[in-house]
This record gives sequence, C-alpha cells and structure tokens, in this order.
Amino acid sequence: MKICLLCYRGKPNCGGQGVYIYYLSRELSDLGHEVHVISGPPYPVVEDNITLHRLDSLNLYDSPDRFPKDFPWRKPSPINLYEYGSVALGLFPEPMTFSLRAFQKLRELQPIHKFDVVHDNQGLGHGMLLIKHLLKIPVVATIHHPVTVDRDLDLAAAPSWRWRLRLKRWYSFIGMQSFVAKRMDRVITVSKKSAEDISRDFGVPTSKMRVVYNGTDGNLFKQNGNVIKEPHSLITVNSGDSPIKGVEYLLKAMKLLRNGIVPKLTIVGCAVPGGRNFNMVQEYGLEDIVTFTGRIDDDELVARYTSSEIAVVPSLYEGFGFPATEAMACGIPVIASSAGALPELLGPDSRVGISVPPADAEALAAAIKQLMHDKDARIKMGAAGRKRVEDHFCWRRAAEQTVAVYKELL
Repeated sequence: MKICLLCYRGKPNCGGQGVYIYYLSRELSDLGHEVHVISGPPYPVVEDNITLHRLDSLNLYDSPDRFPKDFPWRKPSPINLYEYGSVALGLFPEPMTFSLRAFQKLRELQPIHKFDVVHDNQGLGHGMLLIKHLLKIPVVATIHHPVTVDRDLDLAAAPSWRWRLRLKRWYSFIGMQSFVAKRMDRVITVSKKSAEDISRDFGVPTSKMRVVYNGTDGNLFKQNGNVIKEPHSLITVNSGDSPIKGVEYLLKAMKLLRNGIVPKLTIVGCAVPGGRNFNMVQEYGLEDIVTFTGRIDDDELVARYTSSEIAVVPSLYEGFGFPATEAMACGIPVIASSAGALPELLGPDSRVGISVPPADAEALAAAIKQLMHDKDARIKMGAAGRKRVEDHFCWRRAAEQTVAVYKELL
C-alpha cells in the first residue's frame, strides 16, 4: 500500500509522538509498503527510504520571542494570520493549522502518489475532514489518549482562577478534536484504558476503535552487564512539568524516605526554574539526592536506566507509558501507579514490579523501601519485565496490526 502518516510535531525527544512516527514508519516500510510522512516542526527522524515532507509553521510557542515584529507579515497567508491571531489570544492552533497545511500538501501529492490511506497521529484538525471528503482518501487517526485528561488535571492543579481561565482558553482545541474524532473512518488507540476514555470523552463509537499496543525497541533498550548499578538508585522520566506525570508525589515520597537508607533519584528531564518540580526539590531540601539530567539522547537514557536499580512511573494518567516499557526492556523493576494504561503494561500478576495507587506518596515510599531491601526480587522482576516486553510490546507486531486496520477499512 501507499501510506501517508501525518504528525503535527514529531521530534523523538519532545514526547511520544515522534517515537511513534519513527518506529511505525520504519516497520511499515520494512513490511514492503511505500511510506510518506508529513510533519510540522519540530520534525521527526525517519529512515532514508521514507519520504519526509516538512511543512512550515510559525511555531510561535517554541520561539524565544513569542511575537516577532515581522510575524505574520513575513508570510501573510490566511493560515499564518489565523495561527498568529490564535496564539495572541492564548489559544493552541497547531493541530488545526497543521491539518489545513497537510490538506494543501496532500492535494499536491495525491495526483502523483495516489495514497491508499492517510494516518493522522493525534492532530485531529478539521483539515482531516477535508482530506476525507474532498480528496476522497480514507483517514485513520491514532489517539494516544484524550487530551481531556490533561486538561482536567491541569485545571485541578491551577493556582488561581486567572490561570484556570487561561488553561480553558488554551485547551479549547479539544472541542475540535472531539468533533473530528467521531467522524474518522477508524480510530487506533494504544491501550484498552485509552479506548474506554476516548469513547467516554470524545463520543467515538467503540465499533470504530481498534487497540494496537505500542512497541518498545528491544535492540536499543536492553541490559548492559558492563554497567555497574548505583546503590539505592531510582530513575523517572519526566519530559515536562505537567501534574499528569505525578512527579510531585514521588518527591513527597523522597522526603518521607529521609530516615534510614536514603535513595538517590535521577529525573530524566529539565529542571524548570520556578516550575512545580524545581520548587518542590528546593522546598523539601532534596538537592543532594535529586538530580535533573536535562535533555539527553537515547544512548545516555539507556545507560541511565541500566545503571539504576528501580524505575518509578508515578503518573496520574498514561495512555500507554513508554518509560515503563523502556525500563522493563532494560531489565529493571518498575514501581508504577495504577493509573491509565499502566496496569495493562505491568500485567495482572505483579511479576515485573509493584503497582501503587496514584497520588499516594506514602504508598510510593513503602514500595521503594520494599524493593530497595530485596535484591532477589529486583532481579526476578527485571527478568520478567524484559520477557513481557518481548512477548507483548513489539513494533513489528504493532505495524502488522495497523496494516490490518487499513485493510479492514479499505
């Protein structure tokens, strides 16, 4: 088949969307399909045999100067003017403007390439409906989880009514995503829990949804016997400062663990001065036992996993949860909250780690203390985690199941 994947922003180290696009496009191509990717900035990494079409964008939220004086007059197109005005009003227009630019690009490409299917990755802008109805190309959408979850958690943590109003304005694109999701030909999601929540929050009929678990690169994420474990070391991955990742409860647990053997925590991510997590580290006096890595590449991430004794995923919600399966693939036990899809990843028998209630610092502290004192359990759980990833979370299987959704639709 000829497949066109769409991703409104796709750099691998800026979140799971770039990881998804890289591995899915690679495996679809290896299965013998012709794959094109259309993306806005930051652009994804793809293999050489995959055609990447880079779309322009004002990309104002990533600009040091949010409103340069020559924007949008440098390129005064209707879409640029809309994007500039929306950002000026505190909205998040990227999914919408990307979808319109993708429609324009596909209108140029379709007479030449004649794509069999277009696969949108989490954008769900109105342009998807133009592709479906005007270009007559079947459209499949992947929804990793409904963004209503992020919105509700952010609103609950908002420090003031002004901040809540600002958040409601920023998240106003959710109405568009719900409208478009219901009108997609098929919706792929990455866990059973996500499917339930998409059906509830977006009103997508379950008959249109298919669950295809993400994979994890077992050739990249694996044990390294040459790496020495750091005693009493914990690792967690936090790509932003959002409350959805639950890092504040892990920091509270670290404060509780000050008595006795004190673990050391590595947070893979940036310390945002004045941000929630940075302030909590200062407030609790954890500077000597909590380290932020900043942005790191895949090789260093694997080295950090393999040198740690325990991985902690304290998220209040995960549509899938790459940090859990990456740690499992590296052979280290996982302590994870029983939120979102995380129980699906760990399995029902607690063989790969310990599940704790979300937003429960005392339960996190107790689980960390338990595993720190039980080396045999850590070794057994690590081995079981690697086996579970190999059996259930494979990118080739994800691509094959995705192709099955395409064929069913066509």
